[in-house]
Amino acid sequence: MVWSGWPLERVLFLFVGIAFFAVGFQVALSHYRQNFHHKAMWAPVISAPIFGLCGIALTVTRADWLMYTFMALMWLGVVIGLTGSYLHLHGVGIRVGGYTMRNFLVGPPVALPALFTAMSILGLIAVYWRG
Repeated sequence: MVWSGWPLERVLFLFVGIAFFAVGFQVALSHYRQNFHHKAMWAPVISAPIFGLCGIALTVTRADWLMYTFMALMWLGVVIGLTGSYLHLHGVGIRVGGYTMRNFLVGPPVALPALFTAMSILGLIAVYWRG
């Protein structure tokens, strides 16, 4: 199937692809700063650029195998993001003082894994979109 124009899903593929590069860069810096002390920190660092490449590739070509690959990667992204949300919330809670505003400010950022999850869900919306 050849792309004709710029339908919404094509724009979403491009946006999600670019966004995963940006989010992946921030995640890599944050996890590098923490010396990757937990092996799960590698999951978003490795997967974000792969997600980004796949999203941008779907903007250029509409191959069925690429669409299925992107769909599977976005489901994986949801799992990675939800796992990260749990780990970041847990990381805030184990700091001295527990779940206080100060620990939310200086501890692991709870919004970043949620953003990773949201970007994956947006990618799934693009996959399942029936305009």
